[in-house]
Amino acid sequence: MRILVAEDDFASRTMLQRFLEDYGDVDVVINGAEAVSAFTLALENNQPYSIVCLDVMMPEMDGLTALGKMRIKEKSMKITSENEAKIIITTALDFLQNYHTTSRNRLVRCNDYIIKPIDLEKMAEILEKYGVSKE
Repeated sequence: MRILVAEDDFASRTMLQRFLEDYGDVDVVINGAEAVSAFTLALENNQPYSIVCLDVMMPEMDGLTALGKMRIKEKSMKITSENEAKIIITTALDFLQNYHTTSRNRLVRCNDYIIKPIDLEKMAEILEKYGVSKE
């Protein structure tokens, strides 16, 4: 399983990378633009990411903009909703509770979110909800 972590904070990025390595191969990037590039390249090489963790507040491109671009790319490649990446937003902002539940636009929706500081037990529960288990 391929996992992409987009996080500009070194401590959060390192913690997520180490935790997620038990679940698959983890690539890390430090901003939304790099995340979209890595995501697109993976799709074009037929090696898509199964899980993407996106921070909301990053330089160059924020996580919600990156999320929208990722969903647009999946749609353009005719990837079905069953096969699309499970995208988990990570943020210190709690406004996402309403964003997640009220979003009707498939192109900009996340599968789940987690509030920072990240509780690794909660992250494990989210992964389990989507059928992801340790390798």
